[in-house]
Amino acid sequence: MGKIIFYEERNFQGRNYECMSDCSDMSYYLNRCQSCRVESGCFMVYERPNFMGNQYFMRRGEYNDMQRLISMGMMFDSIRSCRLIPQHRGQFRMKIYERENFSGQMNELTDDCDNIQDRYRMSDCQSSQVMDGHWLLYEQPHFRGRMMYLRPGEYRSFRDQGMSGMRIMSMRRITDMC
Repeated sequence: MGKIIFYEERNFQGRNYECMSDCSDMSYYLNRCQSCRVESGCFMVYERPNFMGNQYFMRRGEYNDMQRLISMGMMFDSIRSCRLIPQHRGQFRMKIYERENFSGQMNELTDDCDNIQDRYRMSDCQSSQVMDGHWLLYEQPHFRGRMMYLRPGEYRSFRDQGMSGMRIMSMRRITDMC
């Protein structure tokens, strides 16, 4: 179970919206989001409705000024949707593919990978099958840059997830750190 509270103004002021599950369009509840508090659990927040666009991983804590969360060169005062990340206990398993539609070189991961080029000699990752666990994929080595959340399922093209132009270079399991 998770709980996140979004506020229209900095420092947890103004109208607020409490969320304990996925929300595909927050514009029904708030005009903007300038601060938030994650009371429990982990969430992905998205810049566009329907879980699209740039994403940011949020764990328990206080974020009193979303404009200071400048990650990937964008300001996150434009959060429009969020997704609760369920806790996963057990093994983690994911197949990554060099090209779209599960083609090209394939590798199977069961733990974090800080650089796919060094570890697997892969220059890119454009599709994936997540069998177990929840994962964060990053555009730069060592878990930096823009990120993308994957839950169990098939991802034939990361471009279809609203992440065109993003090159995946590292990935990390979302463990019970929330």
